[in-house]
Amino acid sequence: MPGSRLRRPPAAIALSLAVLVGAGGSAGVLVAARDRAGDVETVAGMSEVLQEQANDAPAENYLLVGSDSRENVDPEGENSEVIGSSADVVGKRSDTIMILRREQGGGAALLSIPRDLWVPIAGRDGEESRINSAYNDGPAVLAATITQSLDIPIQHYVEVDFVGFQRLVDAIGGVEICTLFAAQDEHSGLRLDPGCTNLNGALALAFARSRHYQEFSDGEWTTDQTGDIGRMGRQQQFIRHAADKVLSEIESDPFSLNRLLDAATDSLIIDDTLDPLQAAGALREAAAVGLETYMLPVVGVEIDDKSVVELADDADPVLDYFRGTGPAPTTTTSTTVPD
Repeated sequence: MPGSRLRRPPAAIALSLAVLVGAGGSAGVLVAARDRAGDVETVAGMSEVLQEQANDAPAENYLLVGSDSRENVDPEGENSEVIGSSADVVGKRSDTIMILRREQGGGAALLSIPRDLWVPIAGRDGEESRINSAYNDGPAVLAATITQSLDIPIQHYVEVDFVGFQRLVDAIGGVEICTLFAAQDEHSGLRLDPGCTNLNGALALAFARSRHYQEFSDGEWTTDQTGDIGRMGRQQQFIRHAADKVLSEIESDPFSLNRLLDAATDSLIIDDTLDPLQAAGALREAAAVGLETYMLPVVGVEIDDKSVVELADDADPVLDYFRGTGPAPTTTTSTTVPD
């Protein structure tokens, strides 16, 4: 699948570091950003697995993770019956895995990694499993698994959970998504009428989580058979619209950044080596060139009676780019799923 150009701040792709960027040249906003940046929660121990960026390296990679933690989910909140609570779903898993590559000379690229990708898991003596299971052993194991199994070096880590994601979307006033047909997913709680809908935090989460997406056309509901692959495509669609919304919000009212900062610092977890403002500034420079989005080429297979995906034969050009050993892919890549 070819990369697609988004000429908006790449920091906004995760609704994360973008809200830490001072905008409009306001000294008051920048001071507030510095004050709040220190409040972002960090995860210890990441420095042992993160790769140090060489001075002459062409880029650095951020591992962006959306976890499915139900901690702090309001049992009376919207869609709580389909999200569940910490009593229903214990612990947390990596629901979304992305790699953001920031070019040293400007520009950035985003790679979505299927959570069902079958790989050896770091620290498990050669045991193979879905890549998202690596997160069960902690963010450091997930980062190490990506580096060891895909040979992609990771320099930094950013995480947001279900509650944090909803909080960030609500902080920017929602994100508008347009559909030609009515859409739904009974598993995630998604309900959309034909046309454009401004998704609040709860509805945005249902859209981003949807793996059983259906559209109503010709008098019947038709299910998207691509599962997690289709979900990643919709996530990238959401990211583009969210980036537009963040940009317009900050441009129209730079001081609204204080509200976004509050949401970000309460919602994010980062590695213990990352300076949020320094990273945000670097990503802001990359925005001058734009963001490319890529899907990792995979094929659907059955392993141990499990429906999973493996790397396709044409995955190397995409992987090489994020490894820092090849140019940005320009040709179409294939992604298939089981029948």
